[in-house]
Amino acid sequence: MSATRLPGTPRLLRALNDRAALELLLEQGPLTRARIGELTGLSKVTASQLVERLEERGLVARVGEQAGGRGPNAQLYAVRPGSAYVVGVDVGAERVVAACADITGAVVGRVEQSTKDTDDPVGVVHNAVVQAASSAGAELSSVRRIVLGTPGLVDPGTGDITFAFNLPRWHSGLLAALREDLHTPVVFENDVNLAAVAEAQSGAAQGTADFVLVWVDAGVGLAIMLGGRLHHGSSGAAGEIGYLPVPGVPIPRDVSKRAKPAFQQLAGADAVRAVAAEHGFAAAGAADAVRAAIEAGPAGGPLLDELARRLALGVASTCVVLDPPLVVLAGEVGRAGGAALAERVQHEVAAITLVRPRVVSTGLTEEPILRGALRTALDAVRDEVFGSTVG
Repeated sequence: MSATRLPGTPRLLRALNDRAALELLLEQGPLTRARIGELTGLSKVTASQLVERLEERGLVARVGEQAGGRGPNAQLYAVRPGSAYVVGVDVGAERVVAACADITGAVVGRVEQSTKDTDDPVGVVHNAVVQAASSAGAELSSVRRIVLGTPGLVDPGTGDITFAFNLPRWHSGLLAALREDLHTPVVFENDVNLAAVAEAQSGAAQGTADFVLVWVDAGVGLAIMLGGRLHHGSSGAAGEIGYLPVPGVPIPRDVSKRAKPAFQQLAGADAVRAVAAEHGFAAAGAADAVRAAIEAGPAGGPLLDELARRLALGVASTCVVLDPPLVVLAGEVGRAGGAALAERVQHEVAAITLVRPRVVSTGLTEEPILRGALRTALDAVRDEVFGSTVG
């Protein structure tokens, strides 16, 4: 090892040990110094120095005592929740939902706002973020990152929105405007990609490095997770499966116009409602119609079979290229179809292709986009805060 690298070794080891201890405190709750030493393999002296260092930097705090045998009770330490905050935002065509979480991941503030009567996206996001932080009792200056989940394309190079079909007022240049307004790092991410992040964290894709998530809702989307990382593509368009050309459906030739793309026409919410009505399951919403078919038992089978055949065209087209071991059906319609729809899609894909991925319904029941936004923000902020524990 060169002489120029030797002075950095103790510092690097301290940083690695500090990060390992912080992760343990997040995962296992309050711990004593001795227990931190046992779990990290550090000596009692080194573990004590580590805890003192983290306490001085405001990252951990004493939260109680653990009764033992002889001698004084051992102090319990935990990550200090208020050492940093993040805000996740789920942006839809009609509403914005923002949630504030502390660095432990606990959601401590939440706000929901309508977007129907405004043409000012900066104002909408500003109000949502400020109110979410305020409801959490957090100063905006302590919010280290804001992640917004939006439909459409996010340019991987600039991080800006380049196309959002149902958010016409969201445009290129908005990212810089939001960063200037909020004086905080702001990140855009495709909403379906964030749903996949949440699915990997605590849903049906836990422990699976390679999978795709098919979002069936008002629109149809796809997220691709390879090696535990989202695949965005060169222009951010990876997963825009609604534009997949499929037989028997008109294929628009100018995507800048508001005509629905081909696979969207075949499998989006409007198509689901229409085919459900044909099978005798008329309902106000596509998910309601699918739930009615599930509840109807065998009588709902033909509708589920038809939906599975339609969805299988998109799933099969994806899987013969990527060959993932797992496909997750999500979105309102995907969740409503549950195992009955997922099993049918799995069977149909196997019937028409050489690949046989396991197809399952989402394991999440509430706000996956928001959860994915918070998780993405937390991962980045923990790297920043925990990675800078040694000055």
